[in-house]
Amino acid sequence: MKKMEKFKELGLSQSFLQTIEKLGFTEPSEIQKKTIPLVLEGKDVIGGSATGSGKTLAFASSMVEKIEKNKNVQALILTPTRELAEQVADSIRIFAQHKKLSVLPIYGGVNIETQMRKIPKTDIVVGTPGRILDHLQRQTLKLGEVKFLVLDEVDRMFDMGFHFDVEKILSQCPKQRQTMLFSATISGDMDHLAKKYTKNPAEITVKSHIDPSKLKQVFYDVPDGLKFSLLVHLLRQGKGNLVMVFCATRRNVDFIVNNLNNQKMSAGAIHGGMEQNKRNRVLKEFNSGKGVDILVCTDVAARGLDIKDVSHVYNYDLPTSSSDYIHRIGRTARAGKDGIAINILGSRDYENFSNIQKDEKLKIVEVRPPKLDRVNIIKEERNSFGRDNGRGFSQGNRDNSRGRDSSRGRSFGNNRSQSREPSSRGGSNSRPRNTSRGRDSSRGWNSGDSSRGKSSGNRNSQGRNDRGPSRGKSFGNRSSSPNRNSSRPSSSRPQNSSRPSSFNKNRSDNRNSSRPRSSSRPRNDRR
Repeated sequence: MKKMEKFKELGLSQSFLQTIEKLGFTEPSEIQKKTIPLVLEGKDVIGGSATGSGKTLAFASSMVEKIEKNKNVQALILTPTRELAEQVADSIRIFAQHKKLSVLPIYGGVNIETQMRKIPKTDIVVGTPGRILDHLQRQTLKLGEVKFLVLDEVDRMFDMGFHFDVEKILSQCPKQRQTMLFSATISGDMDHLAKKYTKNPAEITVKSHIDPSKLKQVFYDVPDGLKFSLLVHLLRQGKGNLVMVFCATRRNVDFIVNNLNNQKMSAGAIHGGMEQNKRNRVLKEFNSGKGVDILVCTDVAARGLDIKDVSHVYNYDLPTSSSDYIHRIGRTARAGKDGIAINILGSRDYENFSNIQKDEKLKIVEVRPPKLDRVNIIKEERNSFGRDNGRGFSQGNRDNSRGRDSSRGRSFGNNRSQSREPSSRGGSNSRPRNTSRGRDSSRGWNSGDSSRGKSSGNRNSQGRNDRGPSRGKSFGNRSSSPNRNSSRPSSSRPQNSSRPSSFNKNRSDNRNSSRPRSSSRPRNDRR
């Protein structure tokens, strides 16, 4: 028990010490040293600490030591993401096993009725703001007996737009409670929250647990059409444990995963459009190193999740700010281990990369791209039944990404191959919407002669047989429909002349190898 002396000095009970000793804890981290004595005294705390610093044990110690089962929810922990809620709940359940406290994660994407049945027997609830509000509105969750309130990753919750939801939840908690706020960065919004909902809080800051000397940062500048080929080349050449690849959109995540798996690489996806059970399964396989070695994700995995032994972080799409970039690369170079952050720049990444480089603390070195063989890309299948392949029932490869970043979108021209890599600016949805097109605009339109989408020409002139081979299955000549064209004059349709000049109707997807350099290309002045 001598090796637990430093934990014992913090004021923890013998039973708690025995529990964490079995879990392999030997010495408290910096956030634990500074926080545990304060929370055991019942003080409110504002902690500046990143993911992986050990803050879960820090804030859980107070509630586990003081809560006794009484069939009421006595502690509420809010997290920004479902995965973090599950992770925190699992940790607290283990810390509290000697007291047999009931810990319940509550988040969306799963059956709410199952949660409703379990809440009455729960002592500690860990949840996301949206689903917590659902239960409060249904009156299936009562916060009148809450003695401990924790907000984990506060800055991330605000980034995701949960500010109003969080305040609404806090207003329903008793005023006599212990409040603990934890965040990687202390923002003005967090200061406002602290002044309004905490009482004389103790402020704690800790050093980053990421060793800058162990983290190497590089970037490659390549033609757009070679971004995926470079990623495959680097993954095959790299020697490491677990790899994370960050993308800007759900569509890009699915594109990368499908094509990596086609290259016989074990990749898995995590993004907001997936069912929660599938997200949990992919994350479990990645953490265990069995089944998934490459985790491709949106920023949902950049914060909160404590993923160990990540050796390489790839930014396939660059984030918009240096803070988001820092959170991404913070997945590697932990606990004294080496790590590398690799940024793959195409023309659409220059602006974001320039924003990132404004942070003088970041030292990102340019590396000349190697000679590459172009990797064949899986074509996206879009066979559909119904009108114009726009509305109706899809028969092709529809993934689980049903949100705004999903793969259905607009096409320009008739010679553009579907093997083109998705844009880093939101996939096919990056073109501004024309809200004047009426209800048929929901699936996009074509400004060329393609059969998919909407034609910008006269729809009544010759029907549809003069427009080239159809990519979908269409039933009948659309111009003969009695309920369509008579009520919608062709002049209301977007005309070819309004199409941005940057879109060339006969432009090829293999154009990128000869792409002229943008004059706005950021220079690496700190080589």
